[in-house]
Order: sequence, then structure tokens, then C-alpha cells
Amino acid sequence: VDLCRDRIPGKFAHIDREDIQVICPMNRGILGTANLNVELQAALNPRGKEIVKYGQTFRLGDRVMQVQNNYDKSVFNGDIGRVVDIDLEEQEIGIRFDNTRVVYSFNELDQLALAYAITVHKSQGSEYQAVVLPMVIEHYLLLQRNLFYTGITRGKKLVVIVGTKKAMGIAVKNDKIRHRY
Repeated sequence: VDLCRDRIPGKFAHIDREDIQVICPMNRGILGTANLNVELQAALNPRGKEIVKYGQTFRLGDRVMQVQNNYDKSVFNGDIGRVVDIDLEEQEIGIRFDNTRVVYSFNELDQLALAYAITVHKSQGSEYQAVVLPMVIEHYLLLQRNLFYTGITRGKKLVVIVGTKKAMGIAVKNDKIRHRY
């Protein structure tokens, strides 16, 4: 949290908070995306108009990700946007994806997730100015060379690896791709 809020933007003049993406091997755990999104939202966007739905809190200015394809809205799994409007009366939320504003009813918010931290899998095909990559033993099941490579190659100007040498060593040495079902 401190890296994203203060240390990176304070040390690198060409990188601000908007340029930083946290990329994690897993969703679960203290350094998984689920927990980090809550912590990063509290640090980077702590107050403002909000809606709580499906166990998530969305605030004006939050970074969010579309988590399933929606052909009617022309937004797709992995697209990242910003919450630009919350209309409590109409029960709608507006998200800006690049230069397009997309409106969701509150009942469609299960299609969105906070995206301050995302998984390596969701980051595939994207690039970010700066990447923070947690590498800890807690992520043992997904400490693999190909995922480590994908994580570090998402950063264009800066990659910061946070964790232990042991976890990074396990990832680098593990060239076995785990089959998912």
C-alpha cells in the first residue's frame, strides 16, 4: 500500500498513482487481489459517493475491471475502467473505459471488480507504466516461471517485486505449468 500511495510516486517523478498496477499470482490470502483491493481502495480512494453491492464497495474514482464479457455493452473480460458517476436515484453507475462511458444498473455490478490489484492471468496482454508484484510463499501453488515472467513483463518503466528471495527462487526454478480444470 505504501509503495503505491507514497513511495513510488514520491521517488519517480514520471510515475503517479494512476500509472501503478499491482499484479498478484493469486486472489486469496493477505497478499492476494481480494485483500489488496480493499486495502488499496482504503488508502487511495477512502471517501466519496459509494454503492455497496454483491459484497463490494464501489466509489467515485475507483479503478474497476470487467470480469465477464458483455457484448451488449461492448466491454470484455479484463477491460479496466474508472467509476465516473454513481446515480443513487436511477440506481446506475457510470464507468469510463478509455474514451467510452458505459452505464451499469446496480444489479449488473457483479460484472465488475475493483482493479487496484489484479491477477497475473487478468494482466496478460496489458502493459502498465509501473508494476508492483508480490512474491511470497503464501502463493506457493502459483509460483511458476511463466507467471513470474508474465508479471514482470507487464511493466514498461518500473517493476517492483515485494516479498522473499525464496518465493522468487521457487518461481524462477519452477518451469512446470500446472494444468487447470
